[in-house]
Amino acid sequence: MTILRETNFETLGAPRKGKVRDIYELDGKLLIVATDRLSAFDVVLPTGIEDKGKVLTRLSLFWFDQVKDIIPNHIIETNVDKYPASLKQYSESLRDRSMLVKKAKVLPVECVVRGYLAGSGWAEYQQSGTVCGIKLPGGLKESSRLEKPIFTPSTKAEEGHDLNISFEEAVRIIGDDYARHLKDSSIAIYEKARGLAETRGIIVADTKFEFGVIEGDVVLIDEVLTPDSSRFWSIKDYAPGKPQDSYDKQIVRDYLNTLDWGKTYPGPELPPEIAKKASERYKEIYAILTGEKI
Repeated sequence: MTILRETNFETLGAPRKGKVRDIYELDGKLLIVATDRLSAFDVVLPTGIEDKGKVLTRLSLFWFDQVKDIIPNHIIETNVDKYPASLKQYSESLRDRSMLVKKAKVLPVECVVRGYLAGSGWAEYQQSGTVCGIKLPGGLKESSRLEKPIFTPSTKAEEGHDLNISFEEAVRIIGDDYARHLKDSSIAIYEKARGLAETRGIIVADTKFEFGVIEGDVVLIDEVLTPDSSRFWSIKDYAPGKPQDSYDKQIVRDYLNTLDWGKTYPGPELPPEIAKKASERYKEIYAILTGEKI
């Protein structure tokens, strides 16, 4: 079993490290590597999840291809055998978990689309009957399907948490033209993905997209419709009025909630059986959606 928690490609210089991805500058391009790191409650855990980075990368590539008629993306190459010669010595570490992409100016609004009432949306609805300021009909239950998908942008708070904002606030941050473009594109991508997923027995409850600008064009970047950016539920098991079982790291969150842990760094090690189940959950949704196995 090989788990990649860190990359150390010495000839490429130090990467920028996110919670999951390591990003290297490469001759005006970016090399994005999805590691097997897992974060919960905004803390990166010391235990890696086998093949998680491969699932995130390959599933993103699947969706980038599915929605390329709606919006372009930043990908240059994903086949490591066609990467520049400077990367050849790292081929096996990069295979199936990396993307060589164009640099984009990131638009600092995260684009969340909700087709169902869950998570922070459900919490707000219980308080005020709204989600990100959007008024919804009364009498909805937890996990209810919404009449139409709604666009509920967010931005990063200083401490790193996502902060829900209104569409008007998104306009203030990135301007009216970009905000409308991102809203229309996000809903179009979500609706196409939801339709395809439903044919495979999966509900896309909600998801988050990121966009950037390359030479004046808005493009889809980062990851797309993965278990880290989306809630996937089984149609067969769907029962509104309660939380649903998600194809993601929920098993890890549930385990951590049984511990006396302050949800601050450093996080606890995961027992092997919990890490294994999380890995299987990630690979299961990949197989269901794409028809392929990792």
